Amino acid sequence: SSEKPPAYQRFHTLAQDLLPGLTLPYKFKVLAEMFRSVDTVAGMLFNRSETITFSKVKQAVQDMMRKQFEERHIGQIKAVYPNSYRLRQEKNIPTFGNGMKKSDYQLTLEPLLGEEEKVDGRPHLSASRLLQRRKEFNHNLVNIVKQHHKAFLAALNPPMVVPEEKLTRWHPRFNVDEVPDITPAELPRPPQEDRLSTAQEVLSAARGSLTPKMEKALANLALRSAETGAGEPAVSKAPSPASTSSALKGVSQALLERIRAKEAQKLQALMTRDVRQEERLTMLGRLPAMARVLRNIFVAEKKQALTMEVACTRMSDSYNVQMPLGEMEKHLRLLAELLPDWVGIHTMRTDTYIKLDKEKDLGLITERLTKAAKEAEAL
Repeated sequence: SSEKPPAYQRFHTLAQDLLPGLTLPYKFKVLAEMFRSVDTVAGMLFNRSETITFSKVKQAVQDMMRKQFEERHIGQIKAVYPNSYRLRQEKNIPTFGNGMKKSDYQLTLEPLLGEEEKVDGRPHLSASRLLQRRKEFNHNLVNIVKQHHKAFLAALNPPMVVPEEKLTRWHPRFNVDEVPDITPAELPRPPQEDRLSTAQEVLSAARGSLTPKMEKALANLALRSAETGAGEPAVSKAPSPASTSSALKGVSQALLERIRAKEAQKLQALMTRDVRQEERLTMLGRLPAMARVLRNIFVAEKKQALTMEVACTRMSDSYNVQMPLGEMEKHLRLLAELLPDWVGIHTMRTDTYIKLDKEKDLGLITERLTKAAKEAEAL
């Protein structure tokens, strides 16, 4: 069929949350928040059939974020998400006292939407579409960082190759905040004669009130403004790892290569570890301390069994990490899974009970839990 698939299929990947291990640089997070603010303002103006000018968006975004918002940020947004807006230079737009003439060119933004996104026959930027656009923008930012991360891995000794679809966290030595800033896309400019006349108007208005040196500088600026802007600086390469330490001189090269290969294998396993496996490892790391707390609770209660609700409440009150009762129950059930001879969980009628063998050596119990955590981490 030549029909376009429904939106829930086309945007399925965007509905998935970004992995917590794939963090963004601070400057990318700020840009993502800027895009969200721009989309919010542009959506309101667009749905009211108003022309969206940069001057309107700029003031609103700066009021929302308390940060400076410039045209270069629009260029960065366009570079990250090319299909977000159509940008134009237009004139004869009502200015409503913003200090610009009606005959001046203004940068305008028009959200790019699909044919199916219409209300009463005209395009409409809905709340669900705003959310999809935001997720797509964030995914694009992560993909940009992935490219720098890929270059970083290729520069290692030995080089590493990690499939992007399996990547769940960055390499430990990869500093995301060193990722170069995004080069802004080129924005549409007014026709050359209009830019030259605008610069000359400023020069004429200021002539006579400035020193000859300042007049000459303004004249040069007027000439430069009529020319095409200079290209952006090239993106710097990914940081290269440190070279072999002098302390390793004399060590067998074959031994070094084996050590590096083994370390690379461990790091690759770490970078591709499943999120659910990571959650399980975190839980396993807490169990030795939880086992001691659980035994103390049973000793203090002087009972053979406790309801799951009471046990979770006592554990939450005593354990040094605050967590919901449902999360605490997961940990107790994991204890019962790993040590069925020490912890038993039984369901009777409408209640669930947890039973503990207080006679077992707590030292051996802790040792078994620690061993289980190490074995899981080695997988």
